[in-house]
Amino acid sequence: MSTLRQALYGLALLGALVLLIWGQQQRINVAEGQTKLANAAARTAREDADRKLATANTLAATLKQERDSQSTLRTQQDLLRQGLAKRERTIEELKRENTELRDWAAQRLPDTARRLRERPALSSAAAYRDWLSGRGAMPPPGEQPPPQR
Repeated sequence: MSTLRQALYGLALLGALVLLIWGQQQRINVAEGQTKLANAAARTAREDADRKLATANTLAATLKQERDSQSTLRTQQDLLRQGLAKRERTIEELKRENTELRDWAAQRLPDTARRLRERPALSSAAAYRDWLSGRGAMPPPGEQPPPQR
């Protein structure tokens, strides 16, 4: 019996060894599958990161362009303000020097010109459009405007 017992023990040991090797193979297969999934997820994450980096670079370039444009506009605005201030000083100097010009500038505007400058308080684009559409056309020079209602 001892030989039979040894053979059974050998077969049991061999069966245990086969089960251990099969279990390890299953673990290796699961690990390889997880590695493939992790690599695919990493690749996807890398592609997303690359797209987001490209978007960020585009936005940064657009922001720089907008800032440069704003700087240019501010410079133009400053130049226009300086030119306006210079013109206003010139007009005031001319008014002080020339009495005829000063008297002309002090006169009231004619009714026709004053009506051109009148504007109601407008609260929307539609109100402005309605106001423009409702205004009467200016009569040709020399004709009297139609009576106001």
